[in-house]
Amino acid sequence: MTLEEIRGKDNTMEHTDRVQSAGAALEELLLAANKLDYLTVGVYESAKVMNVDPDSVAFCVLATDEEYECDIALQIHFTLIQAFCFDYDINVVRVNDIDRLADLVGADDTGEPKDAHCILVTSPSANPWKDPALDKLGLFCEESHSAYDWVPTITLPER
Repeated sequence: MTLEEIRGKDNTMEHTDRVQSAGAALEELLLAANKLDYLTVGVYESAKVMNVDPDSVAFCVLATDEEYECDIALQIHFTLIQAFCFDYDINVVRVNDIDRLADLVGADDTGEPKDAHCILVTSPSANPWKDPALDKLGLFCEESHSAYDWVPTITLPER
């Protein structure tokens, strides 16, 4: 084995550990934010919040799966949301398990699952919310940005 091959294995293992750790932190963040009513769930609802009070947005999660990969309207919304987040220095991640995200954010008043394609973690501007999981995810995004991965993909832990 060459040194490059050994480093490649180490980097792959490191990357997998980082993604798993970020997945656990994301799950922890979403559960805590949901309890405090600091989540905005849904593409249109998120766009409204970003338009009215962009400073209240602390983190953005975009959910993708194969079923919606060809939905051009949704992809356009994702592109606009990402651009908005980049303009306001809001960290963005992608998650490939929309059903798991929907489970984490719960159902709406009628008992139907919420549209979990876009989830914003918000925080009141007057009294910003500090959470260790949010700090971990911020660090994960910063490390990903340094590797030119502008919208990193996170895998949520298995249940």
